Amino acid sequence: MKCFRILLLSASLMLVRCNTSEEQKLPVLGNPIIVDGKSVYPKISKFSFINQENQTVNSSDFEGKVYVADFIFLSCSTICPLMNIEMLKVYTAFNDDKRVLFLSHTIDPKRDSIYKLNEFAKNLGVSSKKWYFVTGNEDSIYKMAERDYFTIAYPDSTETDGLVHGGGLLLIDKNKNIRGVYNGTESSETERLIADIKLLLKEQF
Repeated sequence: MKCFRILLLSASLMLVRCNTSEEQKLPVLGNPIIVDGKSVYPKISKFSFINQENQTVNSSDFEGKVYVADFIFLSCSTICPLMNIEMLKVYTAFNDDKRVLFLSHTIDPKRDSIYKLNEFAKNLGVSSKKWYFVTGNEDSIYKMAERDYFTIAYPDSTETDGLVHGGGLLLIDKNKNIRGVYNGTESSETERLIADIKLLLKEQF
């Protein structure tokens, strides 16, 4: 079996670190364009999905929020179980903080029904108002993964579970910029993510 690739970001992406009031900010990820003399970084585009409660979830639900996103599927037997464990740790750390949300996209909408997503979320013991497990058009999810989150998601019959996806947990700020990507299978990366969320909250709120 080929090793699953954890595509964090392409080498061409720029990391920009700066200091304001002697406090270090997280980098803004992506290749900026110059508009009126200012660097403008890529943002997560508008989206609309259906969550585990069979309710429409769109970009407006994340307005003014920091959130962590990933791409998984329920029958995944390789990296997804580890990713879910690490994501749950982050969820637990910010369970009472209304400024932080979580967004997991299934890359297998044909098999991951709303019922299955709902049961999975219930088994994790998470709130559907805090951690959204979403489904939608397969091609739209694949395109969003690559275009907006700089990761991968696509079918591959040669793989163990028939699908390939990146294993990153992605930190998105309230301006829809990507501020960090973390290996979703490593506990040390989870600790770094939790610390970076705290830093981002200080920066933006």
